[in-house]
Amino acid sequence: MQHTLYCPSASDCRACARAGTCDWNGYNKRTVFDVFARIPAPDAGEPFPYVEVRFKNTRKDFYRTQGRGYYVGMPVLVEADKGYDLGVISATGETARLVMRDRNPDLSAIKKVYRPANQKEIDLWQELRAKEEDVKLKAREIARNLGLVMKISDVEYQADGSKVTFYYTAEERVDFRELIKVLAREFSTRIEMRQIGYRQEAARLGGLGSCGRELCCSTWLTDFRSVTTQAAKYQQLALNPSKLTGQCGKLKCCLNFELDAYKEALEAFPPANHVLETEKGEAKAVKVDVFKKMIWYAYTGEESNVLYKLGLHQVNEIRRLNSEGRKSAPLEMYADDLKLEIAPSDGEEKFVDPTGDPITRFDTPARPPRKKKKK
Repeated sequence: MQHTLYCPSASDCRACARAGTCDWNGYNKRTVFDVFARIPAPDAGEPFPYVEVRFKNTRKDFYRTQGRGYYVGMPVLVEADKGYDLGVISATGETARLVMRDRNPDLSAIKKVYRPANQKEIDLWQELRAKEEDVKLKAREIARNLGLVMKISDVEYQADGSKVTFYYTAEERVDFRELIKVLAREFSTRIEMRQIGYRQEAARLGGLGSCGRELCCSTWLTDFRSVTTQAAKYQQLALNPSKLTGQCGKLKCCLNFELDAYKEALEAFPPANHVLETEKGEAKAVKVDVFKKMIWYAYTGEESNVLYKLGLHQVNEIRRLNSEGRKSAPLEMYADDLKLEIAPSDGEEKFVDPTGDPITRFDTPARPPRKKKKK
């Protein structure tokens, strides 16, 4: 039987998106590509008795199949605390086995899959999903009238309509006992309030990051590791909050993606607070280029504010001389032909060559627009 809500084979997601039959809020949000779909099990025995089921947004859980065969993309009814819920199978077979091995759930607490959902149950679930936005706005209004400092970010109906889950964020602890009573009278159903963090809120709602792509937390990232400003310092990034914070208001998760590579590369560099002793005076490191293995230095107390670019091998040579108690030649003897000069007047950075002519001398200044002649 072909259901009108999901693509039964899940082989062409774009066709489902064009037809309007796909339930993804984002494009393939938190989906799993079943790489073992056409590969037989290594032991050639019974199929793996557990499947992964995805619900609204990023919520997923594991369920027992009770010996029945299911495929990815099939809408099924699953066991809930009271009643049943409806979800979509996102992983089966060996793929589900690998996912379960990574998450290591409690097998004794895993509920079971009842059966595939029929069209009547899917239609009822769609009606409940259509009401969720209005319910969320009404709940926000009620919370505001009660004077509660909280933000209700998402609402999720159980497929049988017996329970509504409200996801909210709050800075402090919220006493929502009166809110639950009002919501239960308003919507005539069981109410569950679930507090989530700001990162979990961004993962559920989705969105676009500053890179132009969908948020990592709403597409593929499954764990939220702590991110500190030390990660930005290792990568030589400016500590600008507007650049380092994501949609959730916290530090971007992507600051940790290349952190280990930077730490490994910086092991070959001298400490950040090191000083080079030269015949002209002491020089401190100002800027580091990890990829090109270059370090910019400036003399302490020098009024010209000139930065000298040295290679890592040159820095190590100067530090070797300093360790022997000798001072090296001035940095002008080591630095490349191109130096970075900071004008003391306005603090604007510009490149100059040894002749003193700025490289920007070939840039044409912007001309004011010409006035049109009146006819």
